[in-house]
Amino acid sequence: MLIYVLAYAVSLICSRMALYELSGFLLIITAIFLFCKEWTRVGRMLNLRGLFALSFVGGEGLSALKLSKLQVDWSIKTWLAFFLVFVCFWYAFYWENGHRKKRKKEKLVLVEDREKKWVIGIILVTAFSLLGFIVEAVVLGFIPFFLVGVPHAYSIFHISGVHYFTVSCVLVPAMGMLYFFDYPKKYQLSVVLCMGIALCIPILCVSRSQFIFAIMAAIFVVVIKKKSGHSRVMLVGFLILLPIYIILTIARSHNVAYLNSIFEMKRSWPIFISQPYIYIANNYDNFDVLVKSLPAHSYGIRMLFPVWGLTGLKFLCPWLVHFPLYVNKPELTTLTIIYDAYYDFGLLGVMLFGAVLGCFTSFIEGRVRDNQNPISILFYVQLMLYMGLSFFTTWFSNPATWFYFIVTAILYQFMKVKKRGESNDIRKDETVSQ
Repeated sequence: MLIYVLAYAVSLICSRMALYELSGFLLIITAIFLFCKEWTRVGRMLNLRGLFALSFVGGEGLSALKLSKLQVDWSIKTWLAFFLVFVCFWYAFYWENGHRKKRKKEKLVLVEDREKKWVIGIILVTAFSLLGFIVEAVVLGFIPFFLVGVPHAYSIFHISGVHYFTVSCVLVPAMGMLYFFDYPKKYQLSVVLCMGIALCIPILCVSRSQFIFAIMAAIFVVVIKKKSGHSRVMLVGFLILLPIYIILTIARSHNVAYLNSIFEMKRSWPIFISQPYIYIANNYDNFDVLVKSLPAHSYGIRMLFPVWGLTGLKFLCPWLVHFPLYVNKPELTTLTIIYDAYYDFGLLGVMLFGAVLGCFTSFIEGRVRDNQNPISILFYVQLMLYMGLSFFTTWFSNPATWFYFIVTAILYQFMKVKKRGESNDIRKDETVSQ
């Protein structure tokens, strides 16, 4: 952590001196160092704290390079917010790990119908998702993939309440990979069919983020389950993602000229560099716009949006969700994970969010290690995605995130079969020295 503090201070000074390349590279190298440190400590390449360090601090470093004309010097409060959320997350993770109480480990009965129950769960999630997609397509009268010349077709392909079921398809590929690792593959044809349908839905919706979510969740399952060959798995996943991502970009009527006009890069970069860069880096600049422009805080209303959305209260009280979005360009509306925390409570909200997130991720990591229910891994891979894409959006004030958690919790209970009277204590985790 001392290295992070020193590197951050030097990066801030360099940025104030307009040495943007040096400022950014310092943060990127620091992010890689922290990621490798966690990899060595835990013994696994992919772990929640390491992923958050790589994505959040690394993304901040990319943004600090300021390769676009849209990017301006951040305020001191912006720099402080990015620093505080990471420090609070880091130390809260350590604290929860060191103070975790003893708990009982579940013993599951290896009954014959367990495989069948798992397949039923996969089929049900796929069926509800497909039904939601069909309802939206019929009611709205179009399928985004086949709609030509409409750049934001996915944004209007949405029926409140129904769309949560449609996008739940992203869980199916990960569930399918868990099935292939844990069971004799008696129903493999049905599972493969469900996985195929689940991957087709985000393609037809031209939702790149949902497709990336589905593929990355499946990859993370493989990495967790396999003892070796992680690099090859990640490479294969990238090779699958790349062509589909390009196809979906074309299907969204986003040509190179259109994208370059939005990105306003200082130099001429290939689109396969400028697009990922802006989709990562500009989110931090949107946060800076919020810090500089916000007239008053919303005191919890923004982060409670999942409650307003999932309960339907947003229709009864529209003012609960009508808050302006502070961004530097209307077409670039992706945000960092801490955007709503600052919107609600300022720097205090950012610190509290970082601390709660650190405790929560440490708790889940411990539960997955101690739990024999395969669905616990499904919880874990979702958190891995949110940590690995922490630069992208306000995941925990997104109703879809909590809908996925609810679906996963239902599946967890569905698969939860205990042996009566059989449990054993797990020793308290040893505190890791800082």
